[in-house]
Order: sequence, then C-alpha cells, then structure tokens
Amino acid sequence: MKKKLFISIIQSKVFWENKEKNRVHFSAMIDKVQRESDLIVLPEMFNTGFSLKPEKNYEEINGKTISWMREKAREKKCSILGSIIIKHENKFFNRFIFMPPDGKLSFYDKKHLFRMAGEHEHYSAGNKNVIVNYKGWRIRLLVCYDLRFPVWSRNKNNYDLLIYVANWPTSRIFQWNALLTARAIENQAYVVGVNRIGDDGNNFIYSGSSEIINPKGENLINAEPNQEFVQTIEIDYDLLDKYRENFPVSRDADEFIINN
Repeated sequence: MKKKLFISIIQSKVFWENKEKNRVHFSAMIDKVQRESDLIVLPEMFNTGFSLKPEKNYEEINGKTISWMREKAREKKCSILGSIIIKHENKFFNRFIFMPPDGKLSFYDKKHLFRMAGEHEHYSAGNKNVIVNYKGWRIRLLVCYDLRFPVWSRNKNNYDLLIYVANWPTSRIFQWNALLTARAIENQAYVVGVNRIGDDGNNFIYSGSSEIINPKGENLINAEPNQEFVQTIEIDYDLLDKYRENFPVSRDADEFIINN
C-alpha cells in the first residue's frame, strides 16, 4: 500500500524583483504550516515575480535561493517546490525546482512560454517531460501557461499527481479554475495549482484562487481569493487507484507522439 501524501500550498504576494525580501517572506509563510507536510508548494517565480528581465534577476543553480530551498527542506523535513529564474549555458529558464530534504533536487524547465507577455523573447523553452518519484508517488511538474496545453500534460499512466505553479492574472481566473478541473478529470490524477496574489511591475493583478482537486474534479482546497493562504491537506493513493480501476478511461485513450 502506498503512503498518503500531505501537501501544503502557500498562496502569497510576491515582492517585485526583490529576492532577499521574498526569501525572508516565504520563510515566514513556510513557518505557518501547522503540521508535518511532505510537500510545500510556492508560486511561479516566487523570489522575483514574473519578471521579463532575467539578465537582472537570474541565479545560477548553486545560487542563494537554491541554497535557501535546500536549507528549508532540510529544516522542515519535507520537499519545497517553486519556480525561479535560472541561467544555464548563457540561456535563461523559468525553472520549477523540486527540492527534497536530502538536497538532491529535480527540475523542470517551462515548455510553453507566454508569448502574449513576451516571455518567449527573454527565456528559452524546456522540452523535457519531468516526473519525480517521491514517497511512492509519481509527480509531474508544470508551470502556468503549460496549463492550456492538454497534450503536453497527458497522463500515459505515468503520474499520479500534477502540480502547476503560476502567476496567473485575475483577468483570466475563470480559465485557471476551469482548466485545472479539466486536467484532473481527463488525466485521472490529483491536481495542485498554486497561484500568487497582489500586483507586479508589469501592472498585472493576481487573485490567487489556488486549488487542490481530486481525480473526479472535486475541490479539496479552494483558497480564498486575494488573501494570503496556507493550508495542508492529505491525499490518498488508494482512493486514486480504486477510482482508476473502477473507471478505467486510460484503456481507451488515443495514442500520440509529441514532436519537440
């Protein structure tokens, strides 16, 4: 029998392009997690906001924010997740970091760059599907705009939990909620979506609406909009397994190949 998993989501404001202030702020938010957790999920670009100035705000993979994530994961004895701006081989990536307590990180580079804001002009796209095996769970990592592309997130019976971190603006929050629910239903997986609140230097406004959704599309957590929010919930692998067994949609799924 596989272990139940405790997931904590942190919906918060982000201080614009101020890495040190954000590390201090998110340390305080992490300390608000009331019980032991397996995963603590922070928003997209949690240490800068959705910046289009990567040359000013990047870190190397051994930089201060990665060190901070490693320290917090060790301190809390759980994995810390969130995306930051990383420079690698003279390219900039919106990189989703999965930092476990042992410090041996995994990462996913955002594939779908948000062209309506010009993200594709400043960042390089990733092309690898990343699934992290952790405590008996197979966890797929995705970032914000990836949510709109169901083929890229399609479950080929290779993951159990899908996690999106985001800076998703209030003007399109209906789509955020609808698409998160759709991804859970069509993939028969738990879905976590963690979004920020407040405003940023691009004049975007964010209301949060972070969620955890079960494979049937039912909300387990629905964060209050426009409020800082910290909550932990338990998800159950046995319930997921039984649901898939009783309603085996994947047996009739269409075959496809993604050409990168």
